[in-house]
Amino acid sequence: MPEVRVVEVPGARLHCEVRGTGPVLLLIPGGAADAASYDGIAPLLAADRTVVTYDPRGTSRSPAADPGSMASTATLADDAHRVLAALGADRATVFGNSAGAITGLELVTRHAEQVKRLVAHEPPVTALLPDAAQRDGARLAELQRREGTQAAMACFLADTGMDGDAPPPPTDDPAALDALARMTANLPGFFAHTVVAVSRYQPDVEALRALGPRIVVAAGRDSAGQVPRRATEALAAALGIAPVEMPGDHRGFLGAPVAFAEALRPLLNGSP
Repeated sequence: MPEVRVVEVPGARLHCEVRGTGPVLLLIPGGAADAASYDGIAPLLAADRTVVTYDPRGTSRSPAADPGSMASTATLADDAHRVLAALGADRATVFGNSAGAITGLELVTRHAEQVKRLVAHEPPVTALLPDAAQRDGARLAELQRREGTQAAMACFLADTGMDGDAPPPPTDDPAALDALARMTANLPGFFAHTVVAVSRYQPDVEALRALGPRIVVAAGRDSAGQVPRRATEALAAALGIAPVEMPGDHRGFLGAPVAFAEALRPLLNGSP
């Protein structure tokens, strides 16, 4: 079981989970997910690292005084910075998925001295796409206000091309059911705030390019044609690097945690 800690940041209290010993690896959840999204890979990676993950502000067990603050990528990156500082991590390796990868990109842009290496898995930097104007999250936020979260989710999945992804297998595990309930409760905030901020995020390509091999861009092998994969490829092209293929789809670490952890480990260690 992980050690649970609470990190106080301006305007929020962050639920953090720590496993293992050794160099620090920070896992940043994406979207409406929380620390539990990494329950499959975190124990595997903790064999030789201190693995830290957390519930981002405004989600699950990390209440925020102002729910709208989760719409600021700069604030979310500052939270990640403060989590690392609270743990005494001078230079950490960071992995982020989806919106969590965007938080990672902003973290390394603002606090390059704190990040040894960033693996950004399918960051949906749709502002880099030719059809960026069609990807503005304000449309989903308005749809949620008008027709509810279920309608917004259906539109989101169809727009991104992820509506054909296999659903998670049924479970009667209490911890998994609790995690699913938390994620479902996070969805209104995700559509009201996160998707808008993510769709408008403009990465500092020059700053990221200057970091060279410290930035790894990764994409799911089964994500071909989906919007997050297209955005990932656009970012990699802007940085002049090739995306590394990982097992599975946009959240391959959920469907095949062992294979995903095995593929991730060399990236964390500095290769390719």
